[in-house]
Amino acid sequence: MKLRRGKTKNILESSIDSALLAVEIYNKPRTPFKVENYISLMIMAWTRLFHAYFNNTIGDKFYYKKGNRYKIVNGERKAWELGECIKKYNGLSEPEKKNLEFFIKLRNKIEHRHIEKETLGTQIFGECQALLYNYENTLTKLFGEEYAINENLAFSLQFSKVQTQEQRKAQKNLLSSEAQDIIDFINKYRTALSDEVFQSQEYSIKLIQIPKVSNTNRNDLAVEFINWNDLTPDERESVQKLTTIIKDKTIRIEGVNVGKLKPKDVKERVIEEGIEDFSIHYHVVLWKLFDIRPGNNSEDPFDTDTKYCHYDEVHEDYIFNENWVSFIVKLFRNHGFTYNMLNDMSSRNEKLLISDYE
Repeated sequence: MKLRRGKTKNILESSIDSALLAVEIYNKPRTPFKVENYISLMIMAWTRLFHAYFNNTIGDKFYYKKGNRYKIVNGERKAWELGECIKKYNGLSEPEKKNLEFFIKLRNKIEHRHIEKETLGTQIFGECQALLYNYENTLTKLFGEEYAINENLAFSLQFSKVQTQEQRKAQKNLLSSEAQDIIDFINKYRTALSDEVFQSQEYSIKLIQIPKVSNTNRNDLAVEFINWNDLTPDERESVQKLTTIIKDKTIRIEGVNVGKLKPKDVKERVIEEGIEDFSIHYHVVLWKLFDIRPGNNSEDPFDTDTKYCHYDEVHEDYIFNENWVSFIVKLFRNHGFTYNMLNDMSSRNEKLLISDYE
């Protein structure tokens, strides 16, 4: 599809520029905040890609309306954001949708946080690659091969070898609480996915990098990609065996939810610490007051403050930890909280920032 100069072409070119800039920033070793910038620019690229498509197919109608009037923000009509575009466009697979949903939520989480370590990049490399892969597939599907951007891209170089167990442990210990919260979100989001979606290359690209040591032709590429769908059952089995060599293997698991507390356990532990007459009622008041877990029937039950609370998907309830017990005790001992204060705050549906009392 050869677009003539006009609004659709301008929006599309802006989308492609955003995607190329995202990759350029991601592949520059010394660029600060490169993962955060990559995510923001790719979301911008996707949003403008859909806007170009809608402008080309339904015209100038991808804006919010209230009655017969457009919604105005800062003097401009409010266009559909990416989440709304995904709902309006029916051409994405479920893994593609889940990949985009992952980055929309992650962008919202990291927008006002400073993540110092590279752990975020290594954690989500597969999702980042799939975000770009899906973008180009959708771009060429909607506007044709002449707009493909793969000729502008190259493989990024990697300096380090596989990390040792000691390196991984040291890196984990250096994580800030904000970074750990992001990692917890990533793990929870992946856990909630079906196996079919998680294993899909459209959700996350899985790569195995192996030095070529055979007597290959000197003109061969240094990197070769194999299409999983083209492999025979025997070849797939061989690849899967190979991945078990690379993956860390868990030898033994002692148990799950070890050290976690149910609400009645929290109550008993707080009383043991000398806070008399503490009850389940005040436990509920406190988690609502500091918003450490969502309410019942929430659309996202996993949206907890993971320093104090986790959602147990198997039992469909919430479990707490000793950090939460210590925090409650400190409120009464160090900050002068009383049951009368809690009752007053609860009656006003008041909210407090937990960081002000930690």
